[in-house]
Amino acid sequence: MTSNEVYVLPLKDNGAPDVTGEYIYLATKARGPITIRFTIEGTSSICRQGSLWVNIPDHGAEFQRNSFREFRLVPDFNRTIEISIPVYDAGAFAYYVTYAELPELSGELDSKQLASTEKKKSQLYYIDVAPKLSLDGRPLPLPALSIFSVISKFMGKYPTDWERHLRGISDRGYNMIHFTPLQVRGASNSPYSLYDQLGWDPDCFPKGEPDVQKMVESLEQNHGLLSLTDIVLNHTADNSKWLQEHPEAGYNLTTAPWLESAYVLDTKLLEFGAQLQELGYPNEFKSVDDLVKVMDGIKKHVVAEIRLWEYYALNVDRDVDAAIESWSAGKTSVPEGSVSGDLGHLKEASQKDLATYLVENALLHDDRLGERFRRRVDPEVSGALIATLFGKYRGEADEAAIRAKLVEILDTANVRFYDEYDKEIGEILQQLFNRIKYVRIDEHGPKLGTVNQQNPLIESYFTRLPQNDTTSKHKKEDLVLVNNGWVWAGNALVDNAGPQSRVYLRREVIVWGDCVKLRYGSGPQDSPWLWEYMTKYARMLAKYFAGFRIDNCHSTPIHVAEHILDEARRVRPNLYVVAELFTGSEDMDYVFVKRLGISALIREAMQAWSTGEMSRLVHRHGGRPIGSFEVDDISKSASQNPGSPPMSPGSNGETTREIVRQIKPVPIQALFMDCTHDNEVPAQKRDARDTLPNAALVCMCSSASGSVMGYDEIYPELVDLVNETRLYTSESSEKSVKVGGGKGGIGGVKKLLNQIHTLMGKDGYDETHIHHEDQYITVHRVHPESRKGYFLIAHTAYPGYGNGNGAFNAVHLTGTKARHLGSWMLEVDASAEARKEVTEDKKYLRGLPSRVVDVPGIRMEVKGDETVITVRDKFPPGSIALFETWIPAAEHSAGLDNYVTSGAKTAMAELDLVDLNFLLYRCEAEERDGSDGKDGTYDIPSHGKTIYAGLQGWWSILKDVIKDNNLAHPLCQNLRDGQWALDYTLGRLERAGQQGPFKALAKPAAWLKERFDAIRSIPSFLLPRYFALIIRTAYKAAWERGLELMNENTRNGQWFLQSLSMVSIQQTGLVKSGSLWPTKLVPSLAAGLPHFAVEWARCWGRDVFISLRGLYLGTGRFEEAAEHIFAFASVLKHGMIPNLLSSGNLPRYNSRDSVWFFLQCIQDYTRLAPDGVDFLKRKVKRRFLPYDDTWFPADDPRAYSTESIIQDVIQEALQRHASGMKFREANAGPSIDSQMRDEGFNIEINVDWSNGIIFGGNQFNCGTWMDKMGESERAGSKGIPGTPRDGAAIEITGLLYSTLRWLAKLNSDGKYPYKGVTKSDKTDITFTEWADLLKSSFEHSYYVPTDKSEDSKYAVNSQIVNRRGIYKDLFRSGKEYEDYQLRPNFAIAMTVAPDLFEPSHAMGALVLADKVLRGPTGMATLDPADLNYRPYYINSEDSDDFSTSKGRNYHQGPEWLWPTGFFLRALLKFDLKRRQGNKEGQVEAFQQVTRRLQGCKEMIQSSPWAGLQELTQKNGEYCGDSSPTQAWSAGCLIDLYLDAAEFQAAEA
Repeated sequence: MTSNEVYVLPLKDNGAPDVTGEYIYLATKARGPITIRFTIEGTSSICRQGSLWVNIPDHGAEFQRNSFREFRLVPDFNRTIEISIPVYDAGAFAYYVTYAELPELSGELDSKQLASTEKKKSQLYYIDVAPKLSLDGRPLPLPALSIFSVISKFMGKYPTDWERHLRGISDRGYNMIHFTPLQVRGASNSPYSLYDQLGWDPDCFPKGEPDVQKMVESLEQNHGLLSLTDIVLNHTADNSKWLQEHPEAGYNLTTAPWLESAYVLDTKLLEFGAQLQELGYPNEFKSVDDLVKVMDGIKKHVVAEIRLWEYYALNVDRDVDAAIESWSAGKTSVPEGSVSGDLGHLKEASQKDLATYLVENALLHDDRLGERFRRRVDPEVSGALIATLFGKYRGEADEAAIRAKLVEILDTANVRFYDEYDKEIGEILQQLFNRIKYVRIDEHGPKLGTVNQQNPLIESYFTRLPQNDTTSKHKKEDLVLVNNGWVWAGNALVDNAGPQSRVYLRREVIVWGDCVKLRYGSGPQDSPWLWEYMTKYARMLAKYFAGFRIDNCHSTPIHVAEHILDEARRVRPNLYVVAELFTGSEDMDYVFVKRLGISALIREAMQAWSTGEMSRLVHRHGGRPIGSFEVDDISKSASQNPGSPPMSPGSNGETTREIVRQIKPVPIQALFMDCTHDNEVPAQKRDARDTLPNAALVCMCSSASGSVMGYDEIYPELVDLVNETRLYTSESSEKSVKVGGGKGGIGGVKKLLNQIHTLMGKDGYDETHIHHEDQYITVHRVHPESRKGYFLIAHTAYPGYGNGNGAFNAVHLTGTKARHLGSWMLEVDASAEARKEVTEDKKYLRGLPSRVVDVPGIRMEVKGDETVITVRDKFPPGSIALFETWIPAAEHSAGLDNYVTSGAKTAMAELDLVDLNFLLYRCEAEERDGSDGKDGTYDIPSHGKTIYAGLQGWWSILKDVIKDNNLAHPLCQNLRDGQWALDYTLGRLERAGQQGPFKALAKPAAWLKERFDAIRSIPSFLLPRYFALIIRTAYKAAWERGLELMNENTRNGQWFLQSLSMVSIQQTGLVKSGSLWPTKLVPSLAAGLPHFAVEWARCWGRDVFISLRGLYLGTGRFEEAAEHIFAFASVLKHGMIPNLLSSGNLPRYNSRDSVWFFLQCIQDYTRLAPDGVDFLKRKVKRRFLPYDDTWFPADDPRAYSTESIIQDVIQEALQRHASGMKFREANAGPSIDSQMRDEGFNIEINVDWSNGIIFGGNQFNCGTWMDKMGESERAGSKGIPGTPRDGAAIEITGLLYSTLRWLAKLNSDGKYPYKGVTKSDKTDITFTEWADLLKSSFEHSYYVPTDKSEDSKYAVNSQIVNRRGIYKDLFRSGKEYEDYQLRPNFAIAMTVAPDLFEPSHAMGALVLADKVLRGPTGMATLDPADLNYRPYYINSEDSDDFSTSKGRNYHQGPEWLWPTGFFLRALLKFDLKRRQGNKEGQVEAFQQVTRRLQGCKEMIQSSPWAGLQELTQKNGEYCGDSSPTQAWSAGCLIDLYLDAAEFQAAEA
């Protein structure tokens, strides 16, 4: 079997990758291709005429950065779109999406929008796939690299001297060699100033390319070394021959005319410097006073003489002449957008305003610097100004007056340009002062001495090409080329020599006088010869070298680097690319790394100035903390059934198993070097003895590591790349390297360190613990699975550390065994004499006299299961101790990780959904109910109780702990402190598995026991990791088992639908005090947790039947649905079902709407369940007697003595309503409701047979879902409902109509025996007649027209209307204004009875509600424009405020989530209806709905309760008194997915 690694890349609604930081870096150990699986929500906004475009090439095709393949995004509301793209090579790939933007929701369909094909294009997003290197035919992961830098010109004769050095490098355990450029060098002899990029250094490679090929082959075959070389793209040597042929390849005064002023200044400064003595200025700087004198000379002889201001200012005489000429010729114009045609308003304007007008509206050539007086005023505009001030030209004019006026205006305009000039001159002088001071006077500067031809006053910014036959064909402006350099804190994406930069004029460049800056322009068309030449250079290097180091990457134009690397990767797909990148910003670093596919950035240990700073660097590059959570959730493919590991047949018939990985946010990879070729060495910066601990600390890091020739040898100082001529020497090059101590540097110990570094990198030791203690740093790096590791104690050596052992406490390695590999100290003779002798060697570069000696400075003791390591007296700075470690308890035959994550699926295979409720959920109250008060949820010290006793309780905490790798979380501390969490988790399952209803839990309990037993003996610091691994495995298996037991639509649906469906398991369980029956324990549906978990508060008739369609019918849980229907049918009384069931003992009949939701559910059940309408023939025992309102207790012999079939229960409900009802609640009074006033217990319900509408309730009760009773005596609201909603609530009317149409159809099909009902006047009416009557009066009764003139057609009191284009919430209520309140209830009626509504009215009302009522997750329960709107619900508030005290405003503005489901269902229904026959439009309807689900998706993902809240405050703000997971909030959104699936099935 082969494995295919699949990386899942979820995209956000705008196409961006859903990965923190948007940096996608994939480094895989798989040898073959990997797959990137883009996942996009099926009707995300980007799916509207959407496409995903990727430039990942097909197998065998060549990568072209700008060639993108299109993958159409085919919308599907119920699915996640998956696009799997194999990646065969490494590189920097990119994708973007195009789509037509989703228009605003509108009541009117705009034909233009429907036809809109204007596509929006997202930005480019990058996917970096790391190269796969191999050495000796075996993979070499990038963190296993040990790289060694050499400067080729110091290597000596090729091949003899080279071979000696290469053998010594290889013998020290390095596996890659970095060569500074091997090309022909320029006049300065600097390796980075190249004379000929296509020619090889003849001193090293006399035969040229064949020698290079031979060397590279020898490196790999004879020395086990890969090779890496610098590529230099920014500049070329100032004497490169080809510059004379192609001066356009640089920035000269023709290609970059904006540099003219900088050149003029540079030339004059050089002239002045050469004349210092004859002009009477000092040419040697003994003090700052000398420099001040010279600065005065610069002002006088340079700045004043070259008239630099002319590059900034307007030429007033020229521009005045031109203006008068235009005016007299009648050529005047007014610029667009300035002032419309008429300049009359300027007649009285001040001179300053006139100048401002011209600068803002008539200034030409202000885009960049250039020739003198480049800026000018447009003569036609200034001519128009003359005409305004002096009138049109008529042949006679006082030209002198005009000229004088215009001169004044332009002089005023020039003030701002002179200010600009003054500021710039100030900057120029400051930069010159600072630079001359640094190079001539400062102690830390080079102190260049006398100003002369070799050391001029300034470093010239320009190379002036010689006059000869080759250059004679060019203009003189072509022969002046700007030199390259760097700018302190410059923006890496700005071209310093480009038109928008003035750094060369302002003298801000630290210049390299031997290097001419190359000009690439915006693409090959700007400099064709240069692009072709440098492309050849890159391809030539890629042919021989495994990697590139991009020199000065930050100043390489990024589009050039992209092109060059693309070309190099064509030659060598797995090209390793490192770069030195000094952008000054981490964000900018990411830009370069992402776009170029940089494998690692060079980081330097020698940048650390203290032990503490070194510890920080090691932390940064060390790897993840020890005991980190296993974030790679290797899992099944999302598109597979949850049953078995995903398998697919391979091309040769063998099976391929998909290993699905989530893409994790990662930092930029590092090449961490103990020292680079341009760092000062420890003997210069610290203490020479620090060479050893510094190197050891770098080698212990989980990144590529590196060093430079001279470091291991303890060279006394940084080797001067340019001026040095001596050759390398190394003890390691003279004889074979033995591990351990020895003379002449640290080669012997470095060999061991490199071997360990490579081994750890190859095997994936990526967890590290770093500890800093005074002069010491310890590093423990381990393998995340085998737990084998290496432990280093390093005593650093910084100036002033002396020779003592430093203060260092004993190290306790808990549960860990260790083997001492060795302890060594470095001794260096760094005396002045020794330095003098070494540095004065004229022929060879030598190290300081040194030796590494063994130190018996470590004591190791085993105490019980821990190893204690102490440092003895002799362990001075410059010492290290190295150990191999292992954890006996983590050694398992199958591998501990493998074992604890296996077998969970089988253990869960026999569980049913009620078992899963116990295993996954059960809040505190449910757990106490089930254990007779003995057990609750787990209490985590410093955190609090878990939300659930089951696995979800742990997972809600662990999912974020794992994601953030938060080992400091109180749960992790609790696990380290003891194994109580393991005992608790296992104990509750074992006890449950011994009881009757939960016997199936014995198997998961046994599985858990075996896994927990396997980790009980591991060190406590690892317990959080393994506990999380086991809980995640069990949780995932339980979740998958739950989905397996649900219907296909849920199993194959989107994650959101699956998360909603799991709420049906969460809310349905066995609760002793909350069964559906008085004497029989069956699972019951809670209204919400934890508020409605047990006893009378658990089961509510209204909540059950609003939730049931989604939670049960939508998930395929038909048995549970039937059981709840039977339980409530059994207690039908007064033609109503109770709101509070109380297990049938004390049902309370105070809700007028519950029975209609109940009947709607029966209708839905017959439509969706396998037994269909046969269900209507099922029998149910009756708690009370049919058609008899007598109350008796549950133990009365009459209780459950009679039975009815379901269809008779339905008929009784309808008949009782048709006849009319008037009764007083049984047991009325404080015993059943302590808040209600006496009148509230009186219930009256009647049908108005003039319109068929049912009316009921009064102002003292609240018979619908908005049922908050006033409770505050202080505010005077006790007994006064917040929302009585008496009269005819719109949702009841809609539900009634739905029931009538359904029964009429059943009757006509012979499937329901009753044709209709008998009215109160004893006449009969059929269901069809009743429905028709309702329909004929509905719009008239409920609609409020948009146009007041149409009020007469409807039952509307124009004086009371607050908002138009809505459906009334009520009809004929006790307070007339309450009829006209906009609430979200109309959408319930729209959903169940769409044909009651005039479609255009319905759509208008929905669009209005979308704007006015819809919040991020819920629907505002009242129009914000209503005087009664109070959107903040605080139940505990006991104030004088009548509206809000004791939470009376529960339904007066707070945003409830369950109406969102009905609103979106109605919106989808009516939007699809108006778009019939328009496929594109129908997709848009689904997208409008998808967009409105975002808040709910975010809520369920972030909720520790793994559900949707009951309600929020205004704009989705958190409400502390809301139930955090409510059954109907989830159920009503499953309804939406059910509707969508039905629509899509019908379409198909």
